[in-house]
Amino acid sequence: MNTLTQNAPATGQDTFPINGTDHIEFYVGNAKQAAMYYQAAWGYKLIAYKGPETGCRDKVSYVLRQGKITLVLTAALSPEHEVARHAALHGDGVKVLALWVDDAEKAFHTAVERGAEAAMEPKVLEDEHGVVKLSAIKTYGETWHTFVERKDYHGAFMPGFEARESVYPVKPVGLKYVDHCVGNVELGAMNKWVQFYQEVMGFNLLVTFDDKDISTEYTALMSKVVSNGNGYIKFP
Repeated sequence: MNTLTQNAPATGQDTFPINGTDHIEFYVGNAKQAAMYYQAAWGYKLIAYKGPETGCRDKVSYVLRQGKITLVLTAALSPEHEVARHAALHGDGVKVLALWVDDAEKAFHTAVERGAEAAMEPKVLEDEHGVVKLSAIKTYGETWHTFVERKDYHGAFMPGFEARESVYPVKPVGLKYVDHCVGNVELGAMNKWVQFYQEVMGFNLLVTFDDKDISTEYTALMSKVVSNGNGYIKFP
């Protein structure tokens, strides 16, 4: 087996601390239907909602949770919206891999200074439950990394969302946390994106697989796995 394995680096090698995956946001064609599916089939619980009833007139979002996994399912309310365009082009899929950080503003400026492209300037959201600070950078394809700082927030999810509960009993299937998130990148660009995570975030190359490790009679792939210092974030 042609694999290269390295120990994860010390946390101090990270360009900024990342405490884990905050949430994963999907852009979908029908958020209500998708939320029903993840509750009925996978046992996620509905914990929060944003839409016209909460003052958001252009899109709806359902927030689901199981264990330490939080999914946000977002759909547009008009075909001209960016969410609708993304779903029409790609189908239902991940738009945001949100990372839980100590300082969203510092993480943003550090990443941009080291070569990342800005997606969302740092901003502060506030309601009666506290404060959440957000910023975001672009990564492969149309995917974003949103940096989430929520140490002073005690609401269901974040400002703009209302707490909600599943309308029927759900049975969790045993999902605990996000182990890793795979990014399928354009042909010939894998090393470019490995270098991006190494230089922008200080990630380390953890393991490499080639076509001798992962293949069938008709298909094969190559993969390189990068990880942050504490090992909570892994991106093949």
